[in-house]
Amino acid sequence: MAIQWFPGHMNKAKKAVAERVKDIDVVIEMLDARLPASSANPMIAQLTRGKPALKILNKQDLADPQRTRQWIDYYKGKSHTQAIGLDAGERSPAKKLIDACLDLVPNRGSVDRPLRVLICGIPNVGKSTLINSMTGRRVAKAGNEPGVTKGEQRIILADGFWLFDTPGMLWPKIIVEQGGYNLAASGAVGRNAMDEEEVALELLAYLGQHYAKELATRYGLKEDVETLRDEELLEAIGRRRGAMLGGGRVNMQKAAEIVLTDFRAGAIGRITLETPDEWRVWEEESKAREAQRIKEREDLKNEREHKRRLAEAGRNSH
Repeated sequence: MAIQWFPGHMNKAKKAVAERVKDIDVVIEMLDARLPASSANPMIAQLTRGKPALKILNKQDLADPQRTRQWIDYYKGKSHTQAIGLDAGERSPAKKLIDACLDLVPNRGSVDRPLRVLICGIPNVGKSTLINSMTGRRVAKAGNEPGVTKGEQRIILADGFWLFDTPGMLWPKIIVEQGGYNLAASGAVGRNAMDEEEVALELLAYLGQHYAKELATRYGLKEDVETLRDEELLEAIGRRRGAMLGGGRVNMQKAAEIVLTDFRAGAIGRITLETPDEWRVWEEESKAREAQRIKEREDLKNEREHKRRLAEAGRNSH
């Protein structure tokens, strides 16, 4: 199952970003440090092409620190791009953010030449919470469900620094299938757009390979986690957590909810679901599959057109 979720208000947000970016000096994209590439919006990259960019890897306190360093280095290696990590315990996020933006555009930031910054990101990435902590007051709605912020707002973060907030936004078609599952696991996708059991199984398949020790510790598993199939792993967790139905059967839906809730809260451990090298492979494979699908659709269309012309020629010959 491919994960797709693009409600109407996100299309409105896309238009707002396209209009606002004309007057913007720096574009901040907030990423989830547990899934930096999966949470990077290709539509934002397209709309803001050519603008200096600051990538904020938020929730780094929930992410694998070694992999976070890899991702920060990866983004810093791109032209006109800065990258920093932030977490819930950051003492002065505003200063860190402003300094990083001024490094990108040092000729702005005064009262008469304010630095105009657009901040955007996927739903539930923590953008509104960060803005509220930086301003010291509640200027942005925050919540643990995607789609809380509905409209753009301007915030004067400091003298000569204007921050334009936008609603959380995904994109119409998620090409990288693994990226879609990672987004769903993080809570960025509405529940009506995913099968929680399927998402939990995909998550466990990755965790069993890369974070087996953390899984075993969290759920008190005696089995060799690395040898279990994802269904067996979910069933074992369900039994350990009492997610049971009649007749000794495991309630797989309940077990899936437990796993997803624990991952989102960081209860399993500090986990990152992708590396730069993994993402390159997933992206290349997904683009190849998409190109093949397009070719097959085009071939089918041409075949139908050819048959139509043959039929039409046959009728005319009579």
